[in-house]
Amino acid sequence: MRDPVAIIGGGPAGLMAAEVISAAGVAVDIYDAMPTVGRKFLRAGIGGLNLTHAEDFPDFIRRYGERQEAVAHWLADFGPQQLRDWAQGLGIETFVGSSGRVFPKNMKAAPLLRAWLHRLREQGVHFHPRHRWLGWDSDSTLRFATPEGETKVGAGATVLALGGGSWSRLGSDGRWLPLLAARGVDVAPLRPANCGFDVAWSEHLRERHAGQPVKAVTASFGGHSRHGEFLVSRHGVEGSLIYALSAPLRDAIERDGSAVLTLDLAPGRDLARLTADLQRPQGRESLSNHLRRRAGIEGVKAALLRELARPEQLRDPAQLAAAIKALPLTLTATRPIDEAISSAGGIMLKALDNALMLKKIPGVFCAGEMLDWEAPTGGYLLTACFASGRRAGHGLLRWRASTSMKEISS
Repeated sequence: MRDPVAIIGGGPAGLMAAEVISAAGVAVDIYDAMPTVGRKFLRAGIGGLNLTHAEDFPDFIRRYGERQEAVAHWLADFGPQQLRDWAQGLGIETFVGSSGRVFPKNMKAAPLLRAWLHRLREQGVHFHPRHRWLGWDSDSTLRFATPEGETKVGAGATVLALGGGSWSRLGSDGRWLPLLAARGVDVAPLRPANCGFDVAWSEHLRERHAGQPVKAVTASFGGHSRHGEFLVSRHGVEGSLIYALSAPLRDAIERDGSAVLTLDLAPGRDLARLTADLQRPQGRESLSNHLRRRAGIEGVKAALLRELARPEQLRDPAQLAAAIKALPLTLTATRPIDEAISSAGGIMLKALDNALMLKKIPGVFCAGEMLDWEAPTGGYLLTACFASGRRAGHGLLRWRASTSMKEISS
């Protein structure tokens, strides 16, 4: 009798692989370093679990940038609609928000996770918390650190779904990368994705405006523009608008040492109209009041304008309007990877076959954020994690069946 399948990592990718494999009647053991599974999934659901996105599939695929062709294969079998149908099967109804993002009707991650874990247990899946993977022994058994000491486990096949390198306190700490590199697996360094950036703020702006949202702005970089809002932090900037452009910004900083993000503080007005409004007589009115009355610029937006515009631009209406429409914000570094929502890098896709099995370690499949792909927030990360776990699960079942046939024939 074969050893059970071992799944290492209890996030969405690992749990989805477990569902596929256990539904086929194969025994599955899930090992996770944390006391409970799904911790990052639950954390992502604070404030509303953004499960996926309802935009057209071709647009959805483009969100994966350079990896869109590979990720499209995963999503062809289990895309946004299939994910919503799957959640419905767990008793979790979803809805499409005004932004196109898809949420559970109760907005929470916990009910979905509870229903899912109940179904997995009914399918015979066994959970082993507080088991930190240490790699393989010389005889290819799996090694784990536990509160009782090191233990070894034999596995008929393995799915690695250990997450990336962000939010280490929730289990995604990237410790697995050197273990795979030592076995000859091609890996790329882990880098922050969907991250904030450092800005050399003045002490005045930092003390007066850190923690304040900058709403209804357009940010542009490298031919990409996004509309939304971001947050001024003590260190720099963060938030959904920044995350949407974080990949090209990060790459530029790595290449050039800094990146200049262009902000349009008044996206609802064209330059000619704004210039005309600001050229109206200011009289004895302060610049702050003039900006507020003529351009709708006040609070943190006015502070950014004073911080980033040159003095001569603030004195000339035409230059002032141009600065409002294209304010340069220099980013000097990414924030640390442990602060990022997700990470890029990891197992290079060339190290895997189409079923997500490691070419150098047959019988070991990989899924989720530990693979070298990235996506913006908005449900894209979760959808691809689910889909990759499903693909790895089906790949493992096919590999298992094929090796069984070879054993019989021999």
